Amino acid sequence: MTQYAEVIGDPIAHSKSPVIHCFWLKALGLDGDYRRTQVVADALPAFLARRRADPDWRGCNVTIPHKQAVLPLLDAVDPVAAKIGAVNTIVARDGRLIGYNSDAAGFLAPLRPWLDERHMLRTARIFGAGGAARAIAHGLWGEGFTLILAARRTRAAAEIAAGFDPGFVHVTDLAHFAAPLDFDWKEMDGRLDVVVNATSCGMTGQPPLDLDFSHMPPGAIVYDAVYAPLETPLLKQAKALGHPIVDGLQMLTGQARIAFRLLFDADPPADAESEVALRDLLLA
Repeated sequence: MTQYAEVIGDPIAHSKSPVIHCFWLKALGLDGDYRRTQVVADALPAFLARRRADPDWRGCNVTIPHKQAVLPLLDAVDPVAAKIGAVNTIVARDGRLIGYNSDAAGFLAPLRPWLDERHMLRTARIFGAGGAARAIAHGLWGEGFTLILAARRTRAAAEIAAGFDPGFVHVTDLAHFAAPLDFDWKEMDGRLDVVVNATSCGMTGQPPLDLDFSHMPPGAIVYDAVYAPLETPLLKQAKALGHPIVDGLQMLTGQARIAFRLLFDADPPADAESEVALRDLLLA
């Protein structure tokens, strides 16, 4: 039987992970498959029990709403994922299920040109309090950012904030960013600002993020983890106002590279021609 992996979540039909992983499997000539499977919350334990017994199952990627719910169902959790408190990749090995998190590293990958520069001050505004927001917060904290966590569920945001130095992390309600801000940003030299949408707002079928751009420092990088559609209302407005933007497809492929190595024990192709072909395929 062909060995396979998959992505699980609810909803899941929008996921482009099968396109990415199947492209790499074919490019490398590997005998494998990658699928998408809808798993509702109540069915998660039974689903993992069935897959654990399947010798052809390599593991899965995990998306909304299971990134934290899977933790007690695993045999072991990688230290990075344990610190983040969320898992986005489960690897099956010798009957054991091991959890990893590739979201943080995948998120940071397209920011490297900016992160490699020196700054007097780094500030990140992160919208959301789910598993992706957790990983993003830990990734940016490791790069020296002061964090502003904004969410409708401020209690969940406060739980994320509890893992950091309280002097450099702040929690607020997402609604705070909807009203205009009367503030003079003054001189912006020597600082790096990143604004991240880690909510489902702006995703196909979901309302856009309610954000007034007066809260955004001039030159702030606007990064949307949503990739369907690729240009969300947030990114469209940010681009029109002259902000550098990063789309969710870049985070998706960044974390997928790490997950592919874990699931299939192989490095995906990274040459320029393959990169262009994959992006064209994802945008088709």
